Amino acid sequence: MYAIIVFGPLLGAAIAGLLQRYIGDRAAMWITTLLVCLSAGLSLYAFYDVAFVGNELTIEIARWFDIGAFQTSWSMRIDTLSAVMLVVVTFVSSLVHIYSFGYMSHDPHRARFFSYLSLFTFAMLMLVTANDFMQLFFGWEGVGLASYLLIGFWYKKPTANSAAIKAFVTNRVGDFGFALGIMAIFLIFGTIQFDGVFAQVAAMQGQATEFLGMRFYALEIIAFLLFIGAMGKSAQFFLHVWLPDAMEGPTPVSALIHAATMVTAGVFLVVRCSPIFEAAPVASAIVAVIGAITAFFAATIGMAQNDIKRVVAYSTCSQLGYMFFAAGLGLYGAAMFHLFTHAFFKALLFLGSGSVIHALHDEQDMRKMGGMWKVIPWTYAVMLIGTLALTGVGIPGTKLGFAGFFSKDAIIEGAFAVAADTGSQVATLAFWAGVVAALLTSFYSWRLIFMTFHGKHRGPQEHFEKAHESPPVMMGPLLILAVGAVFAGALFYSPFVGDAKDGFWRESVTFASAATHGEEAEHGEELHAEAGHSDEASETAENVTGQLTGDEADTEAAEAHAEGGEGAAHAASEEHGEEHGGHHVPTWVLWTPFVVTLLGFLGAVFFYLMRPGIPRRIGESGGPLHSFLYNKWFFDELYNATFVRGARGLGDLFWKVGDVRIVDGLGPNGVARAVRSGASRLSRLQTGYLYHYALVMLIAVVAIAGALIVLKG
Repeated sequence: MYAIIVFGPLLGAAIAGLLQRYIGDRAAMWITTLLVCLSAGLSLYAFYDVAFVGNELTIEIARWFDIGAFQTSWSMRIDTLSAVMLVVVTFVSSLVHIYSFGYMSHDPHRARFFSYLSLFTFAMLMLVTANDFMQLFFGWEGVGLASYLLIGFWYKKPTANSAAIKAFVTNRVGDFGFALGIMAIFLIFGTIQFDGVFAQVAAMQGQATEFLGMRFYALEIIAFLLFIGAMGKSAQFFLHVWLPDAMEGPTPVSALIHAATMVTAGVFLVVRCSPIFEAAPVASAIVAVIGAITAFFAATIGMAQNDIKRVVAYSTCSQLGYMFFAAGLGLYGAAMFHLFTHAFFKALLFLGSGSVIHALHDEQDMRKMGGMWKVIPWTYAVMLIGTLALTGVGIPGTKLGFAGFFSKDAIIEGAFAVAADTGSQVATLAFWAGVVAALLTSFYSWRLIFMTFHGKHRGPQEHFEKAHESPPVMMGPLLILAVGAVFAGALFYSPFVGDAKDGFWRESVTFASAATHGEEAEHGEELHAEAGHSDEASETAENVTGQLTGDEADTEAAEAHAEGGEGAAHAASEEHGEEHGGHHVPTWVLWTPFVVTLLGFLGAVFFYLMRPGIPRRIGESGGPLHSFLYNKWFFDELYNATFVRGARGLGDLFWKVGDVRIVDGLGPNGVARAVRSGASRLSRLQTGYLYHYALVMLIAVVAIAGALIVLKG
């Protein structure tokens, strides 16, 4: 069964890509779609069998590398974590395949497109079922290749080619760090098998090395390098620049890559390596800080963008920030829960945006939209559901709410609980960043709805008059995703982060709470006495957040971190107030996300329904704040001025000076020039006159005779 789940999409990709000439586009589309749908159906059964029944297993396919101590097998690790990802990947991919029947109906290269989609799905499935870091890296690079092919699918568009190259190069930066992390793992642990590495983490926790007079802890370095890879793949702050430009690909690509699959690979990596991050408090703090910054940063940019797909793309970037700061604080279940629910409503928003673009003849600028609810009411309805889920609309303290309400609030409440229990400044930063990001998310999400569907149409009137609802083959996936956006949060809250969490995740994720509770049962008063030092150790960890060096304080920080994480969300003192989902938090914390979401909605209503002229004048005036946000904090300009121009200048130096002037100048070109110059001078002696040649011969005879006389004495 699992072989069919993983290799079915690869078979479909091979048939569609290699045999299209013989079977035609339509057969290629049907074969790839049916095989991916088969994988999705089997993944649902696998999810039930693994997560709820407990039938976890590892399937070895073949021996891969066997070079001395470096040994690895191509195998599939099937546990709850991989089962969740199997469902997410295959479910979204199958709906994207079906949706593409309508969206790509007029494209002349449909078979190639469907082949790329299935190839991407296979690479992602290899990634999430990996049993060691080598196979994980194989899938990691496979999705990078497939994303390059999909983003640049319309290769005749210069912008699409540039976006594909930008995504590929940016991800190579992160992948370089990831590769170094894998090398460091083999150097330290002597294996790259997950089980072998994780079993040795406790023994390696104090291992350190001296470099330039500083002491570096091995696990901190490894965790940090792994996170660099996650930053690139999941578009976190500094390595986020490829994500919005990737919108140049077809809209189904945006839904597949940016909603639920490739960009969540970084979150999956951190959660899969939770034993390492649990033992690396400084690196975990860095993960949380970068995630919190990304959540806020991307949300600010989303408020000023006018391309409907770019707004949703920056929303993805911001939501990934939530997942990362949750994982950095040890809230692994909440991070995966938000990943799970996010797949439904973000794929819904991307495909819904595609339905709008399809109706308006490829128009993506929201400034040229408006009034669309009248002509595409079904698309408007599902986009409303997606927006309600994204903004996390729900009633705190109840089971009433959309999917994002349960997962996003679990992260925000968990961050507060960690901060309250440990005094962590990083957790406090993450909590407030999450609250502010929720406010901004509500504003730009409703801005998208109001600019697109309400008011008067601002684009060409003929486009509005010819606009029509998408065909059933496109609306069907939207309706299915809408159901998930409504009910996924309430249905799966308990197994992911509620009372059933420990039985659901089993050994696939390492929670600090499980270790802490186990030690409490075994050691009792001894652990209680040690708990008094947790605040001091946590403060020590904060002092070294910005660096990867340390001393004995790092050991205390590690102990504090082990007592924090998701366990802290359950261990906060009762004085903090009402209990919600196992988290003891004050009532004001429960209601804060609801209040800021409401404020964002009211702000969007005021500016885009009641006073639409105000944002238009702000945009036309191009003030400093608007320019700063519209130009994405000028990261592209900054990177172009430093890295791009610097790389070009360095390349010119090696090319024009090193290669042309030195290597070629002194080498082949120099020799050729010398030979040509000498030949040109010698050729002047070839006059063609007989008396010239006779004179030369006479001079030569005299010279030879003179030399002989001298030599003979």
